[in-house]
Amino acid sequence: MNARSGRRVALVTGGRRGIGLAVAEGLAADGFDVAITGTRDDDVAEAAVARLVAAGANAAYVAGDVGVVADHARVLDAVEARLGAVDLLVGNAGIAPPQRLDVLETTVENFDAVLGVNLRGAFFLAQAVAKRMLAAKRKVAARALVFITSCSAEMVSTNRVEYCIAKAGLAMAVQGFVVRLAGEGIGVFEVRPGIIRTDMTSGVAAKYDGLIAAGLVPAGRWGEGADVAAAVRLLARPEMAFATGSVINADGGLTISRL
Repeated sequence: MNARSGRRVALVTGGRRGIGLAVAEGLAADGFDVAITGTRDDDVAEAAVARLVAAGANAAYVAGDVGVVADHARVLDAVEARLGAVDLLVGNAGIAPPQRLDVLETTVENFDAVLGVNLRGAFFLAQAVAKRMLAAKRKVAARALVFITSCSAEMVSTNRVEYCIAKAGLAMAVQGFVVRLAGEGIGVFEVRPGIIRTDMTSGVAAKYDGLIAAGLVPAGRWGEGADVAAAVRLLARPEMAFATGSVINADGGLTISRL
């Protein structure tokens, strides 16, 4: 919690743009002070912080690669120094495969790059945050970890299977954190976005425009960052603590089995 403002502190990884920035803005509007991370210091990061301040938050940007586990302590120290201890972690940072390759053609380099950020890095950052929460022994309205996984945790794509493996693995990691932390009053949740309009999906936008028009998504539209943010904002509420372990599919019905 930010001792100066009395507001809860949220850390959103990958918050410079896209889903992460939408989540960060939603949390700022709900009364959080917000730290965001990204892999570089640039005008995009500066503009993101300005948007969070405009939404009413004390805001900070800390550059850091989630995939570099040895750097996690520095990032968390910087957040705490600027805003205070983290009450809510939103593990959003992730990468697409460097190359979209068939499951029979993908490489060790592709596999390691994706799992290094999307699974290994996400897991160990959450572990580090959880340890700090426990060590602080503070009483706050609510503390939580929210993992942004994907519909790919259960729906396979044969030309980016390493991404699906990472998200499926992270979904199991969520369950481990749920059981370990429930008795400590720390909620753990998972949000699974579907087809969301972001920079990551811009290269296949035409393909998905056609599939959505043909009925792939029952809601009949692309998801937006605000749709994912709405789920995170709900899970961040103190009243949701006993619902720890809940999974929200922010996908417009995409993952519902149909005949």
